[in-house]
Amino acid sequence: MLSFSNNMKTNITQLTWKKALAKEWEKSYMQELETFLEKEAKLGKVILPPKKLWFEALNSTPLDEVKVLILGQDPYPTVGHAHGLCFSVLDGVKPLPKSLQNINKELLSDCNVDNTHTGNLLPWAKQGVLLLNAVLTVEKGNANAHKDKGWEQFTNRVIELVSSQCENVVFVLWGAYAQKKSVLIDVSKHLVIKDPHPSPLSAYRGFWGSKPFSKINSYLEEKGKVPIVWKLETKKSASLFE
Repeated sequence: MLSFSNNMKTNITQLTWKKALAKEWEKSYMQELETFLEKEAKLGKVILPPKKLWFEALNSTPLDEVKVLILGQDPYPTVGHAHGLCFSVLDGVKPLPKSLQNINKELLSDCNVDNTHTGNLLPWAKQGVLLLNAVLTVEKGNANAHKDKGWEQFTNRVIELVSSQCENVVFVLWGAYAQKKSVLIDVSKHLVIKDPHPSPLSAYRGFWGSKPFSKINSYLEEKGKVPIVWKLETKKSASLFE
């Protein structure tokens, strides 16, 4: 039978990430994380998102296609919300989480894009926006329950890989927690955007009016890259392209 960590490993299906992170699985921190998650599961605690979605951010955005990295903290602790992409929720979730509502408000102000109809940011990920949480799991109803259990070391490595192996990436660090990760980024070849977090507790401190989305696209265009289409299609209009 496969060990818990080997099962974790097989959930990374994207080949560029699978290769780049191959050595992480043998490190002691990952084994300690495995032990912790196994214990939590045996105690009957609900771990979110579902295990198959823990690495959805990596599986949705190949390492060699990353143009933007938006860093969140940990998944939403509500069943049916988190699906492995930071700030994103599954189709049909209403009302949207407040931080995501504020992201949408700033996007409307910045780029005149109205995404209030959905919170599923997967189309961004498919364009090269790595929507990475620093901690990839959480206990149902208990935000930050999996903080300092090992995930941070893993996602620090992800950030380092993007910094070292990619060129001209925009790193979006909202809030003090995310901004501490700037030490992992080579600022000589990337753009780092540091603004207050979109949470209702801090958005008024400077998130409003920060215009991150237009800044991202201006930088990408300056570097000869295709800008991000921030508009999320409705299901009806999206079906025209299926």
